[in-house]
Amino acid sequence: MDNLSGDTIKYIIHRSEERGKANYGWLDTRYSFSFSRYYDPEKMGFGLLRVLNDDIVLPSSGFGTHPHDNMEIITIILDGQLEHKDSMGNGSLISKDEVQVMSAGRGVTHSEFNPSKTDKVSLLQIWIYPKEENIKPRYDQKSFPKEERKSKLVTVASGFNENGSLYIHQNAEIKVGYFDGAETISYKIRKGNGVYLFVIDGHIKIGDEELFRRDAIGIYDTNEFDIEVSENSEFVLLEVPMN
Repeated sequence: MDNLSGDTIKYIIHRSEERGKANYGWLDTRYSFSFSRYYDPEKMGFGLLRVLNDDIVLPSSGFGTHPHDNMEIITIILDGQLEHKDSMGNGSLISKDEVQVMSAGRGVTHSEFNPSKTDKVSLLQIWIYPKEENIKPRYDQKSFPKEERKSKLVTVASGFNENGSLYIHQNAEIKVGYFDGAETISYKIRKGNGVYLFVIDGHIKIGDEELFRRDAIGIYDTNEFDIEVSENSEFVLLEVPMN
């Protein structure tokens, strides 16, 4: 038990350098949780958040056609572009500051390819277990320009029909914050949920814990906590059911 924001709560810290890592030549990746060849029995997810991969895909490379089922898959493009094709007939280009969601449902195949011959693409790949299995697969994407996210938390994906967000089939939310000055944000968590906060860049503080680029904290068994943001910081906040 540790103290954050005046309440006795539980939390875990995942430092950037403690993540799993792999380099496949065309893909350089860091795993927050067990994935592919990386396995840590203490890192099998956070609540219903199963995957948070920090990927860099080299030019003219990508993920070949492969299947998924019964998973909510969210991709956040940090830099570059990714070309998407799937068995639902979707074909699109996902660019920097765009978010893609795909409910794999009863089954879908897709591919993701970096179409550039010169530039890498940097992305976060997130998997969340759905609240219902074998639903009809669906796909959507939307741009959330950085200038429109300045000095606030913007909901990019949600199962609560948040205005302007992409729908995911779970009682979860994904928010992205970008701040270029010091600020404190109070965040309230829905009952039964926890928060996994991943620092994309910069420096934030929660209670006595300082978090820097690619560090993460998982917070649970509390209703509210404060995020102290230093200058030029960006992070993604994932609120998910804990069971």
